[in-house]
Amino acid sequence: MSRFQYGYGTAVAVALVIPVVACQSDVRIGIVPEELACGDLNPAYLADGGVGRDGIPALTDPLFVPVESGEETAYLNDDSRVIGVFLGGEWLAIPHNIMYRHEIVNLSRGSEQVAVTYCPLTGSALAFDRSSVDGAEFGVSGLLFQANLIMYDRNSDDSLWPQMRGAAACGSRMGQALTRHPVVEMTWAGWLDLFTGSMVVGVDPLDTGRYSVNPYGNSYENPDNPDYLGFPIPRGDNRRPPKERVLGLPASSGADPMAFPFHAMEARGKAWVHEFDYAGAPAAVLWDANRFAAVAVRPVVGEQRLTFRIENDAIVDNETGSTWNAGGQSVSGPLEGGRLDIMPEAYVAFWLAWAGFHPGTELIVE
Repeated sequence: MSRFQYGYGTAVAVALVIPVVACQSDVRIGIVPEELACGDLNPAYLADGGVGRDGIPALTDPLFVPVESGEETAYLNDDSRVIGVFLGGEWLAIPHNIMYRHEIVNLSRGSEQVAVTYCPLTGSALAFDRSSVDGAEFGVSGLLFQANLIMYDRNSDDSLWPQMRGAAACGSRMGQALTRHPVVEMTWAGWLDLFTGSMVVGVDPLDTGRYSVNPYGNSYENPDNPDYLGFPIPRGDNRRPPKERVLGLPASSGADPMAFPFHAMEARGKAWVHEFDYAGAPAAVLWDANRFAAVAVRPVVGEQRLTFRIENDAIVDNETGSTWNAGGQSVSGPLEGGRLDIMPEAYVAFWLAWAGFHPGTELIVE
């Protein structure tokens, strides 16, 4: 099965998938040294992505334009999904359309250094603080683990980082975990509505056509599509459709990992909220069907713990009567303009990929 990738210019159809064994192979995709140790990565799920190291070109500090821009944002439609991060005192949107072709965007804003990452194969969006690796930029290694992007850091290019692990699995940094940076994810129309005045990656109008197309095909992200382009991925957990998006939280403090399936939440209505404890502190997931978005937050403002109810298809806190949106922001009431802390541990991924990295997941809202 071929994997299709686009760089800055010509589309490239890549050859057959070639598995590699324990990071050692005669095939040198990603220039992996023979002596490289890869810890506990199961070689049955380690694969050559067929594009080579940096064959998918990561970006560093791309052009950002106001979301209200016309020509530079023409590559997006209302249903395009965007990944949002709060960095340097402002909200930045990095669309999936950009990530289909680049997978990693290295950002610097003042003293903040973050890598925003997206694996199109597993639908997983995470951001990492780069200061924990001395500000290293991340690139695409060309290798996959459980169909998931493996990154490498350019300060120690023998170190390989499976994105959904968030920790180095190979090389001199093996076992080192990255500090996660909070992200939100929603439709472009939803972002425009909630984050007016924010910035988004701009595209030269001459590239609008290329960035308007998902190179993996329109059917790849169909929730019922079991195909991961032939790349090996654990398939033992079929409780949800293989590519249904879920908002997941890894295991913590002895508790099982948990996942919130989008379609199950959608069945609960236009808005929904689930309150629980995570890592010894209160937490809540806020769902917005109109923007096809879920966010995990700490429901605390100052010293005040908030609880929630649904009122007229909106999420309202019981303590002040303020209304909250899927970006964790208060849009009306006494707390208007306030913002809840987004939990950095939470991220969105396709169900089968999530279950493979987080076996034993508790499903919320079945």
